Amino acid sequence: MKALNILIMLALLMALTITNLFAIPSDDEPLFFHNDGDEDRSQDEPTSVGFTSRFLAQKPRAPMTCDRYPRVCRAAGSAGPDCCKKRCVNVKTDWFNCGMCGKKCRYSEICCKGKCVNPMSNRLHCGGCNNSCNKGSKCLYGMCSYA
Repeated sequence: MKALNILIMLALLMALTITNLFAIPSDDEPLFFHNDGDEDRSQDEPTSVGFTSRFLAQKPRAPMTCDRYPRVCRAAGSAGPDCCKKRCVNVKTDWFNCGMCGKKCRYSEICCKGKCVNPMSNRLHCGGCNNSCNKGSKCLYGMCSYA
């Protein structure tokens, strides 16, 4: 039993020594690596599969912003046809750019057709955009003819 304990302690001591030997950097190897992300690292690091796809080896392109390319906002799947602060928006429905860039609606208002309206009391936009109440009824709490 004593011999087993000594053997385990010796194995742990050897593992600790080996770990410390490889943890000390050599003179030609820097202690800290400074990576700005400018260099191409695809040649330095091997991949798990053993080869690098030509598609993956390409550097990513800069995103197309609407301030340089206004047609981006008119593409399918875009957030809107208008460009405000390098983002595609729809100024007819966007709360932060209602009617024009930078015009914000108040907390209780929403943007309908480019105008800030209160859906809790507006007859033409009762409870939501383009939800108008019948003639003679009022909009209260976002519902037509509440009482």
